[in-house]
Amino acid sequence: MGKGGEDYGKGDGNEGGGGSPPSSTPDAFPAWARDIDACEAYYQTDRRAGIPSLDVPRRLKIHGLNDLDKHDGQSLWQLVLDQFNDTLVRILLAAAVVSFVLAWYDGEEGGEMEITAFVEPLVIFLILVLNAIVGVWQESNAEKALEALKEIQSEHATVIRDGKKVHDLPAKELVPGDIVELKVGDKVPADMRVVELVSSTLRVEEASLTGESEAVNKTNKPVPEDSIIQGKKSMVFAGTTVVNGNCLCLVTQTGMQTEIGKIHMQIHVASQSEEDTPLKKKLNEFGETLTVMIGAICALVWLINLKYFLTWEYVDGWLPGNFKFSFEKCTYYFEIAVALAVAAIPEGLPAVITTCLALGTRKMAQKNALVRKLPSVETLGCTTVICSDKTGTLTTNQMAVVKLVAIGSASDELNKFLVDGTTYDPLDGRIHNWSSASMDANLQMIAKVASVCNDASVMQSDHKFVAHGMPTEAALKVLVEKMGLPDGGSGSTNKSELLRCCRWWSDHERRIATLEFDRDRKSMGVIVNSISGKKSLLVKGAVENLLERSSSIQLADGSVVELDANSRRCILQSLNEMTTESLRCLGFAYKNELLEFESYDGSEDHPGHKLLLNPSTYSLIESELIFVGFVGLRDPPRKEVYQAIQDCKAAGIRVIVITGDNKNTAEAICRDIGVFEPNVDISSKSLTGKDFMAVRDKQSHLRQAGGLLFSRAEPKHKQEIVKLLKEDGEVVAMTGDGVNDAPALKMADIGIAMGIAGTEVAKEASDMVLADDNFSTIVAAVGEGRSIYNNMKAFIRYMISSNIGEVASIFLTAALGIPEGLIPVQLLWVNLVTDGPPATALGFNPPDKGIMKKPPRRSDDSLISAWILFRYLVIGTYVGIATVGIFIIWYTQGSFLGINLLGDGHTVVTYSQLANWGQCSSWENFTISPFTAGSEVFKFDTNPCGYFQHGKVKAMTLSLSVLVAIEMFNSLNALSEDTSLLVMPPWVNPFLLVAMSVSFGLHFLILYVPFLAKVFGIVPLSLNEWLLVLAVSFPVILIDEVLKLVGRCMDRCRTPGGPRSTKHKTE
Repeated sequence: MGKGGEDYGKGDGNEGGGGSPPSSTPDAFPAWARDIDACEAYYQTDRRAGIPSLDVPRRLKIHGLNDLDKHDGQSLWQLVLDQFNDTLVRILLAAAVVSFVLAWYDGEEGGEMEITAFVEPLVIFLILVLNAIVGVWQESNAEKALEALKEIQSEHATVIRDGKKVHDLPAKELVPGDIVELKVGDKVPADMRVVELVSSTLRVEEASLTGESEAVNKTNKPVPEDSIIQGKKSMVFAGTTVVNGNCLCLVTQTGMQTEIGKIHMQIHVASQSEEDTPLKKKLNEFGETLTVMIGAICALVWLINLKYFLTWEYVDGWLPGNFKFSFEKCTYYFEIAVALAVAAIPEGLPAVITTCLALGTRKMAQKNALVRKLPSVETLGCTTVICSDKTGTLTTNQMAVVKLVAIGSASDELNKFLVDGTTYDPLDGRIHNWSSASMDANLQMIAKVASVCNDASVMQSDHKFVAHGMPTEAALKVLVEKMGLPDGGSGSTNKSELLRCCRWWSDHERRIATLEFDRDRKSMGVIVNSISGKKSLLVKGAVENLLERSSSIQLADGSVVELDANSRRCILQSLNEMTTESLRCLGFAYKNELLEFESYDGSEDHPGHKLLLNPSTYSLIESELIFVGFVGLRDPPRKEVYQAIQDCKAAGIRVIVITGDNKNTAEAICRDIGVFEPNVDISSKSLTGKDFMAVRDKQSHLRQAGGLLFSRAEPKHKQEIVKLLKEDGEVVAMTGDGVNDAPALKMADIGIAMGIAGTEVAKEASDMVLADDNFSTIVAAVGEGRSIYNNMKAFIRYMISSNIGEVASIFLTAALGIPEGLIPVQLLWVNLVTDGPPATALGFNPPDKGIMKKPPRRSDDSLISAWILFRYLVIGTYVGIATVGIFIIWYTQGSFLGINLLGDGHTVVTYSQLANWGQCSSWENFTISPFTAGSEVFKFDTNPCGYFQHGKVKAMTLSLSVLVAIEMFNSLNALSEDTSLLVMPPWVNPFLLVAMSVSFGLHFLILYVPFLAKVFGIVPLSLNEWLLVLAVSFPVILIDEVLKLVGRCMDRCRTPGGPRSTKHKTE
């Protein structure tokens, strides 16, 4: 977009402001490290006059608009094509095309086209279309993070050009060199160098960009050139917000060269490198294996039946000749091969997986985890590392007072109190060993200063307590409410008022002037007029600074004594103890001797008012103070986080904390929540982002056992950590809430954004959003993800074993040469409709009790192990034998297991006749008696051979019914991979029992509704025939119980010493 920084200041002076235009190359000129005059010279501008309007077009031509690039996503057509870049989908598509061609060919040959012939290809096409629509809809949302990033940019700015202020200039028209005025509430429109502080202080909220938990004080003084983004105190960055003060700034970077522009590019790059989820990879592998298996079995079926459509004679005893080819029979066996392919493909699997994942998202939503992308549900289950932000995720992002220290009854004595509570709710927690009825003079003064010398407020919104103003000041007001009032009362009589005690103090001590906080004196003061008419100065600020300006201390009884070396040492020692715990400490002091303000009432005509207009006099006013005590504050850990970290350790999941916050503060929090043990040396486990980038072997550092901490981390550091972890075989979940987190969220296997404190950018880049911003919700979601994966394995186990049974059935039919027992439309009905409800219900299986006590599964774990495949083959073989067997039994047996089968009057034939039915026309004296099926009578007077074609309708119905019943029983087997039904009975999942009833109901529907029976080529069954179906089907449970017993014995032999190792990579 721009040109090199070497062109700066080298111009010929012919255009605009003279010289070549400023460079847009990132960091070409370190404005933060140069004084203001050097910056003005480099950018050819003046803080009073700005740049000439005539020079703006030239600068715009060089740097472009102050806007983020729009990256073109994939076209709609490309997205549609991508949905078919899946092995299983391609197999289905091929099967549908072949089925359609065959249906059309049969219609042409027979002279009429029955709609039933097209049911199969049309249903498969419909499945593929729906799958493509869902996929396109999901992927079209992928670039929304970039659009959300553009929304956080400022739209207008107040600019000085030609010596005049231009209000509401479109921010996209800003150019480097522009002078911009910022005030409280403004969104920063570009990256800019602070050139003049109009107010005494300037604070900017940068949490979304840098991870800082508090607003950052800005200065117009240079800082070191090698400062990280958090250390560039003389710069303000696009997208951040001014929370205090106003200033003039010089635009240094615009558009894609800003920090937010770099993040925009990082998100785009990360979105281009998204990988398939572990489940998608496994299903693709499974589809490829299935392709080979289907091809091999189809070829084998053709070879077995080659003799039926291609014959030849041997000439001279060895040379084949006189070839005879039957196109009709060739087509028939090709149709059998297609039916076999339809049987082998679990058409319902994509739909059932989607349904199960959708059910998982509902369960997770109930636990405050909102899933944006369905595959993320499964990915969570194999998470091995959680990279978590600190502020707002592990902590509440709500400052709270945790320690209160007041001067005691002697000058070297301190009264210390522990304070509970982690939120802005005044009723959350209490002060230990506290009695408000006996508040001494010092504690009363602390409450007064904390309440009145304070600009914050606390509001209740949607059952949450929210701070308005500085978080530290809001925490002080909550402390005042916990302290109560001197007489033990509760302040205002209005019980609905949240800050009743603060209101009481404000009513008694009316504020008439404010001495604003500034960085030099590090304190804030207010002059108050009490009800008695007495003026006093109340001050809060950094403890060391207040002590320097204090000459006395107040004892618990209200008496004032000199602040001597002994009492000073005692206070500083206690302060040092609290700062080593990474507490932020604020001191309290007051002053009653205010000679200049004795008669001040806020009037501008009063002599004292001039002093208040000059911030340089504040230190003098705040001198000779009386020190009363101090408090320790911090952003406290969430109560639930410690246990959640322990659960992660038990589940074999490592927790890595990555934060933009201060190193000491982050280490203290990590010790508190259990990432690090209390007294363990963590020097090798806690690094700043800058130090980590300097480590030679970064992957070895990341492989250390236990938790790790990276503080002062920038977006590029987070991305590098996530990238290295993924390269090392880890499945990474990354949490974040800010703009700076978005690239890493996009790059991680599963990006998790904060729902309350999170920016729209982070949410759009994520796979999952936490409605409660709570780390423990992630751990609960991981447990749910593991449970969902186990349930998916259950229904995949169920569907695949059923499909293998169908393949075995068709293969045996072809191998034995008997008439076709199952037609494609029946197989499709079973795969899509009858199997669907039980498979979906298996998604409701209850989680294993120890699911979070086991190590994460390997992301490259096979979906189907060798032992499971063997079990599939055994069960599938039995399904094939049962469905073909009952077909043969009806034709060849009058009774079976004591069940009479001749009630319909059908003719029994020999097995030899059934296997050679194609030669029926050559049999002499072959006759068939009529038989009934429901209300229909089948007669074969003119064509007895029709008994093996349209006369097989009863035998086909029995085969289909056995297939349905056996698959219902097999769904009970799928409740657990190895646990017996005696231990895990069917009623542990009542949804499965309901689903079985639904599937049987659907089967009865097509059996006993004449129109549907005709579509599917079946007839009603009698009671005896149903008894035969159940007798043939039930043994599948007994067979799998034996296989489960063998599996349990094998597991015990494999793992005599405990669970398998959690390692999943070579080190």
